[in-house]
Amino acid sequence: MIRLLHTADWQIGKPFGQFEPDEAVLLSEARFLAVERLAMLATEHQVDAVLVAGDVFDAQTVADKTLHRLFNALAGFPGPWVMIPGNHDAALAESVWRRAERLDALPANLHLCLRPEPLHLEAANLVVLPAPLTQRHTYQDLTDWFDLAATPEGALRIGLAHGSVEGILIEAIDSPNPIALDRADKARLDYLALGDWHGAKRIDARSWYAGTPEPDRFKANDAGRALLVELDAPGIEPRVTQLETGRYRWRQETRTLRVASDLDALLEWLGALGGDDVVALILEGSLDLAAHRRLEIALGQARGRARSLRVDTQALRLEPTVEDLDALAADGYVGEVIDELREQQGGSDGAVARDALALLAGLLDERREKRA
Repeated sequence: MIRLLHTADWQIGKPFGQFEPDEAVLLSEARFLAVERLAMLATEHQVDAVLVAGDVFDAQTVADKTLHRLFNALAGFPGPWVMIPGNHDAALAESVWRRAERLDALPANLHLCLRPEPLHLEAANLVVLPAPLTQRHTYQDLTDWFDLAATPEGALRIGLAHGSVEGILIEAIDSPNPIALDRADKARLDYLALGDWHGAKRIDARSWYAGTPEPDRFKANDAGRALLVELDAPGIEPRVTQLETGRYRWRQETRTLRVASDLDALLEWLGALGGDDVVALILEGSLDLAAHRRLEIALGQARGRARSLRVDTQALRLEPTVEDLDALAADGYVGEVIDELREQQGGSDGAVARDALALLAGLLDERREKRA
């Protein structure tokens, strides 16, 4: 029996520019650590090869240090690593791969497939048919040549490609880098290892996307996996097992706050966040001033526990109660300002009005406490 570890879309060097600098550094570091975990899994499961289906790097311009770090991370598995370029790290005339060669960064056990030609791994009696991208986008199916590729009798035929399987990934039906839906069948492949989609996804019994080993976006698509592929013999359907590899949990949550129990449930949820959570929270509805204070305290505490907590309050309104206004002693001109800010929350500058209302309420509250 032959065992393979299928992975893709490492996106090494991804900057995560939408995050705070300290958060971005840790998210980028997690991608190197994911590769080290892959090497450990490959050794643990005694695989015959690791297949990396493109987008090893996020861009052609990653630093030399990043190149060395990545290839050093492969050291935990001494067997064959087989890689192809994807759309982010295409094998251009001058590419990240050529630079890695000049830096002598590529380890001896790495098989880098820069051309569409069979790679025979004789020890495992398998042939990898690679479809490397030599430009960022192509509008022809680079796996066409698999169909007529000659391989030794009795050898396993393994396809390795990066792109969009036609008719399967709705968002990418008309995208470049197409791959025929029936490629595994037409090319008599025992397994087709795919990259580009960032979640683990079965296309058919012999064709899978591995997804990225470390989540990098909020889309819920089974990211943070690698695939253990077991093949008994040519023509026999493979067994595919999903292995957990990711560290950070990317979570997107929308909460509507209308009644007290809504806020209680949200605060309980925030209290459960920990250091491996990367969260995008959208809040809508309305709160009185006392509830808003409770929320702000809870958000501050949660930001100290989570790896990242980003909160969108564009659709959240402040609705002071009569008791709130009485407590603030907001009469006369100040009361008129509060009323005006309440009304402005429904306009194009609603978020600014809400923040101004919260700030004014806080100042009035501090003044009242000083007088008490």
